[in-house]
Amino acid sequence: MGIIKFKPTTHSRRWMSGSDFSEITKKKPEKSLLMPLKKHGGRNAYGRITVRHQGGGHKQMMRIIDFKRDLFEVPAKVIAIEYDPNRSARIALLEYPDKKKRYILAPLGLNVGETIISSNQKDAEIKTGNCLLLRYIPSGTLIHNIELMKGQGGQIVRSAGTSAQIMAKEEQIAHVRLPSGEVRLVSLDCHATIGQMGNVEHEALSLGKAGKKRWLGVRPTVRGLAMNPVDHPHGGGEGKSGQGNPHPVSPWGKPTKGYKTRKKVRYSNKFIIKRRK
Repeated sequence: MGIIKFKPTTHSRRWMSGSDFSEITKKKPEKSLLMPLKKHGGRNAYGRITVRHQGGGHKQMMRIIDFKRDLFEVPAKVIAIEYDPNRSARIALLEYPDKKKRYILAPLGLNVGETIISSNQKDAEIKTGNCLLLRYIPSGTLIHNIELMKGQGGQIVRSAGTSAQIMAKEEQIAHVRLPSGEVRLVSLDCHATIGQMGNVEHEALSLGKAGKKRWLGVRPTVRGLAMNPVDHPHGGGEGKSGQGNPHPVSPWGKPTKGYKTRKKVRYSNKFIIKRRK
């Protein structure tokens, strides 16, 4: 993937950059692997906004991604690398010997024509795109799409350019360092895919204008200082004034900007042996 710059024909174009999509080999998605994607605008079943700054955006279809990789010991051929509007990473279209097709997340270096496999065997090849048990992946290997519970499917390390690393193994547990720097315990019976996620340059892209953010379904964020007292604790005051609170707070009066909200009795705390940051 490469980054293209635009001629500064407008103020927004001057700072905008985009992908050249050079790795994309198929423009139209596989129809059998599409499903409608309904938008909720951040609203719950009662119609109340529970997640702010969501709404609008371009109409999209959901690509059905195989996060489980549960067709074991069956080689699959990569027949296309495609764009997915619902994620930062690219997706790869696989075709199995029985002509069944599935989408997977495309790791860096996976090319059309290659053959990959999902395996539970000890002698499976350590190759980019292969999905193996953590117990058979050597320490130090870069991995992505990692299961947290056996058979549940990959849940973490799925965005563009990310990768985790197996630091050590002891008994039935692997120590996995995540992109955030957190070290987490994961069962050796869980699956992970070899390699780093593709589309590495994604984080270097510049949207360039507010409208492009709206295309992605993100609505504007307003500062609390710019609101009235009825709308935000920071609001009000004559002229340009400070926030008035000892510490920045959310619209509901809870401390923000660095305030930890994770519950101390969270069931998964015992699996985290080193926090991020």
